[in-house]
Amino acid sequence: MTGLLELETQLRLVGVALVGMGAFHAVLPRLIGWPADLAPTSLLTRQVAYAHTFFIGLTCVFLGLPPLLLAPDLLGGSTLGTALLAGQTAFWATRLVFELAVFSPRIWRGDRFRTASHIALSVLWTWVTAIFATALLQAL
Repeated sequence: MTGLLELETQLRLVGVALVGMGAFHAVLPRLIGWPADLAPTSLLTRQVAYAHTFFIGLTCVFLGLPPLLLAPDLLGGSTLGTALLAGQTAFWATRLVFELAVFSPRIWRGDRFRTASHIALSVLWTWVTAIFATALLQAL
């Protein structure tokens, strides 16, 4: 159990979670009802929405690969590793702020699935941010 709590292991788990989140974007539009929601919009709006979703998913995968595959290098204290950790910390902290302060509670209140999703994502982004911040502090 101690190994699971080690920072290197946590970084690798964060990497797995981010790669998984990226892959999840392949089914996300259908899961949240985008085909019906976007049907009355213009072709440009639909294509931009789907393209942005694809690139958000791809970004999650690309941001997940360094902690998954290069955790010891990130923790080694190199300038590049430290810069990557700082960037990841800032990026995911900003995502957490959006989850908590930007997305309206009207989106999820009263809907069990969306409330559970909001809670799960709040926990996920808090954990991801905390692991990157802890790794950054250790690397410094």
